[in-house]
Amino acid sequence: MDPSGKFLSDYLEYLRDIRNVSQHTVRAYGQDIRQFLSFLKENRLEADRQSARDFITWAFLQSGNKTTVARKIYAVKSFCGFQVQRGRLEANPFEGIQSPKIDRKIPQILTEAEMLGFLDHLPEDTFIDLRNKTIFEFLYATGLRVSELTGLIHDNIHMHEGLIRVMGKGRKERIVPFNSHAGRLLLRYVEACQARFSPLPDRVFLNARGRGISERSIERILQVVFCRLTQSNRRVYPHLFRHSFATHLLQRGANLRVIQELLGHTNLATTQKYTSLDYNDLLKVYRRYHPRSK
Repeated sequence: MDPSGKFLSDYLEYLRDIRNVSQHTVRAYGQDIRQFLSFLKENRLEADRQSARDFITWAFLQSGNKTTVARKIYAVKSFCGFQVQRGRLEANPFEGIQSPKIDRKIPQILTEAEMLGFLDHLPEDTFIDLRNKTIFEFLYATGLRVSELTGLIHDNIHMHEGLIRVMGKGRKERIVPFNSHAGRLLLRYVEACQARFSPLPDRVFLNARGRGISERSIERILQVVFCRLTQSNRRVYPHLFRHSFATHLLQRGANLRVIQELLGHTNLATTQKYTSLDYNDLLKVYRRYHPRSK
């Protein structure tokens, strides 16, 4: 099926240009579909129902991860459906095949005390220190994805109103507020950038050379700084701030639909995963204090 790769190129172009799917998702789907096409070629199979089931079995044996396999099924099923619409395939071999039921995981978070303790002890002495502290404060203040933070430009910050305009997944725009503490830090950081770089780049968060800082750099810096300050080897990552942001708002009584809007979730069900954290906390308290729970 499609030895030239043109069918795949057309589909990925459709995802990018018509569906406005994020580059990260396009890349992941492309890898999944290439795996399927290679699987067919290596095993001399046609794109039919049995080969689809064989591929799913192979994918399970390769990864053993339900989430990964579910993504592969969705990616290849969508790809084959696209080819059917274009008249390149008679039937979708994945039609009617259900994805594996994914266990609902409770997102990892930092508690309020852990988060505030970390942020309050971050140094501000050098330009890099100030930049790092502003980044981490802003991740917690806004719940932004790290990709949204690295893509933030000065024109999208409304300092007086305490608002930023964010381009999220699928190029969907939303307005997100930030608190006065994060605003004061941001103002100091921007002034430091103006003194350091001329002309001032469009991107807000920069590396030492005045170029936009990368997502990978923020991940690495966070791990190093967190371990140094807390004297622990705990694995931390920027998305932990997003989880913590949503959970702390929910625990303090924020409406779930407001949190959905702040996070930029299209589906409320995506946001509802944070409600399980409240029940988890409730269960811990119950087991700790109820006389019969021992």
